[in-house]
Amino acid sequence: MRALWRGSVSFGLVNVPVRMYAATEKKSISFRQIHKKCGTPIQYEKVCPNCGGKVEDDEIVRGYEYEKGKFVIIDEKDLEGIPDETTRTIDIVDFVDLRDIDPVYFDHSYFLGPEETGQKAYILLRKAMEEAGKIAVAKVVIRAKQSLACLRPYGKNYLVMETMYYPEEVRDAGEIPFSPDVKLHENEVKMAVQLVSSLSTEFKPEKYTDEYRRALLDIIRAKVEGKEVSIPAPREEKVVDLMEALKASLALAEKEKREKHEAGGRKGRKKKAI
Repeated sequence: MRALWRGSVSFGLVNVPVRMYAATEKKSISFRQIHKKCGTPIQYEKVCPNCGGKVEDDEIVRGYEYEKGKFVIIDEKDLEGIPDETTRTIDIVDFVDLRDIDPVYFDHSYFLGPEETGQKAYILLRKAMEEAGKIAVAKVVIRAKQSLACLRPYGKNYLVMETMYYPEEVRDAGEIPFSPDVKLHENEVKMAVQLVSSLSTEFKPEKYTDEYRRALLDIIRAKVEGKEVSIPAPREEKVVDLMEALKASLALAEKEKREKHEAGGRKGRKKKAI
């Protein structure tokens, strides 16, 4: 695994030299834009709208629009004016409870691994957070942007860092059109809670799969092999009484749970027979 960033975690007067690695990767299927007439991929060129000329990569610089149509150019020398310790340090600010952070604040996940010289300090930091039941809130600069972040124990040995949005970057949900004053019947609430309880289980990430991606790959393979792609009939959207829908959902959930239990019992009996 290739390191994306090297620096150190700083808490108090302790520095932990670390390397940062991408913790996730997108598995979505990407498409190219094709000219329908001749089947050729479309090319995009960077063109200056002022002079009409093609712009090469080495002619492009960073610019910040401080007023409409007015830009200030920021080059590498300007960025060198930022102290190196600011750009190469994950600076822990506080230790807090993970449950106090709403998941809406989380952005990207990164694994942190220790440098050769920082093994002991890395293990110590992880052990201290684990025993205290706390996670660390920190600030880090990645790709010329300072992000809020949290560090927490991951698995048996590692630390993971999630970059986070600042409060001003999280939109106000109060702007969503919504009328919360709808009256709920006591039986509706009771049955909905029953349904949630019936569908509750231990989180096992390996059981969740991307069915849409799998179906899309099947379509792609069929088209590559020249096979006809079957299109399922659209489902009819029916307006169902809420109480009836809850009853039907609860019955289905109970049936599935019963079938899983029976299937598990059969597997257990087979193992004993062997």
